[in-house]
Amino acid sequence: MTPPTALKRSVRAGAGAALLGATSLLPTFASAQTTAYPNKPVRLLVGFSAGGPTDVVARAFADRAARTLGQPFLVDNKPGANTILAAEAVASAPADGYTLLLGATNHTMIPALYSQRVKFDAVRSFAPVCTLAVSPTVLVVGPSMPVKSFAAFMEAVKAAPGKRTYATPGSGSSGHFASAHFTQLTGTSMNHIPYKGAAQAITDLIGGQVDSSFATLGSVLPQVQSGKLTALAVASAKRSPLMPNVPTFEELGVKGYAADAWYGLLAPANTPPQVLSALRRVATEFAQAPATQEKLRSMGMEPQNACADAFGAQLAGEVKLYGELARSLDLKTD
Repeated sequence: MTPPTALKRSVRAGAGAALLGATSLLPTFASAQTTAYPNKPVRLLVGFSAGGPTDVVARAFADRAARTLGQPFLVDNKPGANTILAAEAVASAPADGYTLLLGATNHTMIPALYSQRVKFDAVRSFAPVCTLAVSPTVLVVGPSMPVKSFAAFMEAVKAAPGKRTYATPGSGSSGHFASAHFTQLTGTSMNHIPYKGAAQAITDLIGGQVDSSFATLGSVLPQVQSGKLTALAVASAKRSPLMPNVPTFEELGVKGYAADAWYGLLAPANTPPQVLSALRRVATEFAQAPATQEKLRSMGMEPQNACADAFGAQLAGEVKLYGELARSLDLKTD
């Protein structure tokens, strides 16, 4: 029989060995819990086809994020249902930071137009990361309406109520809201021609199939610079440095009319704070980088960096605003 004193020493030794063994496992366990993000490729969804402003911003950010964080950021274009398909995919994805959404202004218009059809909440289903860029809305006309000033445009519209046309990227798009809001403020009537994207709308505008468009500057800047389209007014607080001779609507007497379009990064709700922190750091560096600013401005955009709560408050405010606007304008979707 083992003496009692020896038994106690043996138990203490065994307990010490067990504790030492458990302690030796702690660094491995801790490192597994705090593995640096990202440790595999990240999927960045865009609810529009390749080539448009949202896609361009997404690819520029993805390139910066990949170089900064050391893993590929893969842009995945998932157009359809006015970006609802892409937003649904991100809202239902695991909240681990490996599936993200590059959203735009129309994200906050979805509740006003599709509340009975969507499977997510435009605010609560997402964690706001940061806005990346902003682009003003500009009124442009094509060859079927060869006016050279806003005053001449208004004269032509008022001379033919409901007959002059405006093209948008689709029913319920930011262009649709901007156009309908303009007609409400000015007491005019125009015929809405919706398309399935900005590219086809601009193509038909250049071809003379439609008269005008309230388009994001980023989607029409090359055509304005080449003379294929004429810019009449900018729906922003100040003139664009890219078109300094084009007045704002405010200057022209349309008070309170602004329609800036933002582009921003969203993650699924409940994404871990350390992941959001890493993404916000990259988003801030992206917006502040001289190369980014030069690239964005060449496309009619300005860098913007509203992050976390500031971005979240912007989302919630716009959902409320566009809901009220949709009701007052009786906006309908296809």
